[in-house]
Amino acid sequence: MAFEFITQPIFGALDVVFMPLVTMFGPMLGVFVISTIIAFFITLANKLLVDQDRLQFLQKEMKVYQQDMMAAQKSGDAKAMAEVQKKQAEFMDLQKEMMMNSFKPMIVTFIPILLVFWWMAAQPAINKLVVQLPSFVFYVLLVPLFHMFYHQSPGVPYMAIEWLGWYILCSFAMSIIFRKLMGLKSGGI
Repeated sequence: MAFEFITQPIFGALDVVFMPLVTMFGPMLGVFVISTIIAFFITLANKLLVDQDRLQFLQKEMKVYQQDMMAAQKSGDAKAMAEVQKKQAEFMDLQKEMMMNSFKPMIVTFIPILLVFWWMAAQPAINKLVVQLPSFVFYVLLVPLFHMFYHQSPGVPYMAIEWLGWYILCSFAMSIIFRKLMGLKSGGI
């Protein structure tokens, strides 16, 4: 491996931090705990790095602009369309500002999360995890759509998800809870 001098110490630290959770709770609960920890830190980064009031203001402004655009298009009024097109540069600036605010937490969290995923994929106790879902849960969570993009390993039952699917499921659920608890105003995970 080309990056062993970098990954060995990082993977060693991740072994110390996360492997006790996996051995104590088992792979299924271990992945749940890891995804919960990561969801907490991503949500915390969003809370600390993004001005939630400004983001909410930008979203409202963009919604008003889009409604004005739709109304002008439906009416076919050339004056209304010209008015909306004058505001287009302002709209693009708002969109750019909103996107830049959304990228701040991603810039901070991307590399650490990538390293944790890499570590998890390398752990036999984790990467062999298969979670069998009840049929109701399987279809309500739209897992068949997930399987269209992420194909299961050979031998894994149809109504099951592997470690990555389980991680994503747990992470989404915990992110929603943490966003509510931390009072984040905007949507998104």
